[in-house]
Amino acid sequence: MTEEKLEKRLLEEPRDKQKEKLEEKPRSKSAEKPNNNPKALSNRELKSDVFTAVFSEPENAAMLYTALSGEETAPEDIEIATLEGVLFLARKNDLGFLVKDRVLVISEHQSTVNQNMPLRSILYYGRTMEKLLKNQDLYREKLIPIPTPEFYLFYNGSKPVPDEIVLKLSDAYIAKTQEPMLELKVKMININLPVGHRLLGECMPLYEYSWFIEQVRRYMEDGMNRDTAVTLAIKDCIREGIFAEFVTKHGTEVENMLFTQFNMDDALAVRYEEGLEDGIERGELRILIRLVCGKLQKGESAEKIAADLLVDEKEIARICEAYLSCGPEESAVYEKLAGGKLAGNLRGSE
Repeated sequence: MTEEKLEKRLLEEPRDKQKEKLEEKPRSKSAEKPNNNPKALSNRELKSDVFTAVFSEPENAAMLYTALSGEETAPEDIEIATLEGVLFLARKNDLGFLVKDRVLVISEHQSTVNQNMPLRSILYYGRTMEKLLKNQDLYREKLIPIPTPEFYLFYNGSKPVPDEIVLKLSDAYIAKTQEPMLELKVKMININLPVGHRLLGECMPLYEYSWFIEQVRRYMEDGMNRDTAVTLAIKDCIREGIFAEFVTKHGTEVENMLFTQFNMDDALAVRYEEGLEDGIERGELRILIRLVCGKLQKGESAEKIAADLLVDEKEIARICEAYLSCGPEESAVYEKLAGGKLAGNLRGSE
């Protein structure tokens, strides 16, 4: 198979297969008018990255779960249960939803392979169940029915990994046992377009999202900066009719989401380089400064930045003051704030 034919197969075949399936089955009224679904949450309420915004729409979450489970699922069967947080400064999962009140899907979307996902997932699960069972009496004798949990990690990083990997909580246990009393498995699925995982051919929103990210990456590999790469990828989407409805509907918000998403990857790298103890604090401060400086250069106000990033206005105001006194250099702003109280406040805000 020639390189040209291979590329055409990777970029077109999954979409064609999914298009045929969609044409065979009429869309439900809820899918045609998602705003009529009382369980829908707006992207502004969720304040997260593109992946989360896409699949926080019940019709897209329904298509994703149909592909994952093989069970026909409608938008009205979905109830979003994502944990809220302050970007990556707080502990939160990217996407959580209930299916027919009997299955709880907890998932994350990452561009790094995180061996601690089972441990993180069990924390997400506990917090989610507290939220779902807040009015239940856990000490009563009668059994309380709970939804069956399923855990997924959707990976689209540049490091080559298999199309699927199962991560186990027991792999982290110091004392190994043949049958651990507590186990949690996370299915990691590689959704990179060239990998060609079956889900890309069975879930149109997932395919279109992966196509969009692939376009952004290709432009960046050609030497373009992120803003230019995103702008060109959005134009490609509209021209090709792929992911067009989403990027048209959300406009510049998509650019903000991707800016945050890519910088989250940088934050993880900073954490690794600077160590686990002080590195977490310093890494979060560095990346918050980078986000704020980028938005200030675009002319955004401190109030809007605080609202977009879900960070206390006082903390954003301090960064803005340092920015005005030190200039646009992120390193200078960081040096001015690193010895102050901001880093401690950031840790306390989790």
